[in-house]
Amino acid sequence: MDTLDLELEEHRSELRAYCYRMLASPFDADDAAQETLIRAWKNYDSFEQRSSLRSWLYRIATNVCLDMHRADSRRARPMDLGPAREPIVENLATKPETAWLEPAPDTILTSNASDPAEAAVARDSVRLAFIAALQQLPPKQRAALILCEVLQWKAAEVAELLDTTTASINSALQRARATLEQTPNQPGTPAADLSDEERELLVRYVKAFEAYDIDALTKLIHEDATQSMPPYDLWLSGREDIFTWWLGPGIGCKDSRVVPTVSANGSPAFGQYKPSADGGYEPWAIQVLELRDGGIGELTFFLDTERLFPLFGLPLKLDD
Repeated sequence: MDTLDLELEEHRSELRAYCYRMLASPFDADDAAQETLIRAWKNYDSFEQRSSLRSWLYRIATNVCLDMHRADSRRARPMDLGPAREPIVENLATKPETAWLEPAPDTILTSNASDPAEAAVARDSVRLAFIAALQQLPPKQRAALILCEVLQWKAAEVAELLDTTTASINSALQRARATLEQTPNQPGTPAADLSDEERELLVRYVKAFEAYDIDALTKLIHEDATQSMPPYDLWLSGREDIFTWWLGPGIGCKDSRVVPTVSANGSPAFGQYKPSADGGYEPWAIQVLELRDGGIGELTFFLDTERLFPLFGLPLKLDD
């Protein structure tokens, strides 16, 4: 690599994290960060250095994300698209991969944070509920909010980056905050801040899930818990409906193995493997759990295992 390549590469990690907040997909974020660096390399001769290289790269990254957003609809969680429904197989319906918010391992979202306080802000701004709420904002409002409130840029700096006025940015921020305030957002305890009791609760959950011990799980999962399973749009509200699903259409999860992995979007995450007809265990889901008030308040089972398991460093098969 020459000097320019190295200088650009130093910014890849933070650009990827920014693009993830904009696009809600780690794979799209990788593509956007790569495209940003390619455009910067090709157009470096036109960089007049009236702003910092970092600001110029964020300008390019924002334009890349806006272009990608115009190509696809916003990403969402199942609960953003309609009410909870009965736990019956007839209610299962899938939507395209591009419709769903996708989880990202914390290792690619907070690696550029230089101190614990920055890392905490980085984690809070990638929680699944917050990323889903961001997707409800128009793209330029989303960029303004991320740059000002997550990355702590000044409104005047963002105005210059987005080719608009400071007054326009302040107005966009006001509208964005109003939208977010109306959006349910109850993230649980961040994985990095779990107490000893909460860590023990997760150990008990893994043991109980692998044993399919409903009595034990009842003590761990809140009565008003929710469950979703992208790419299915069905989501369940209440422990009773969750267990009805697990003992009915979801009975194939019985005898699964559950393997801890790197936290996802600031929350505890596990790789779930189901028994395979060929022996051993095959990937079934990335489970992301939200812990609230001493119990599990939300379970998300991301089923796109072919792409997500390698991203989270999980093998595509477990032996007996």
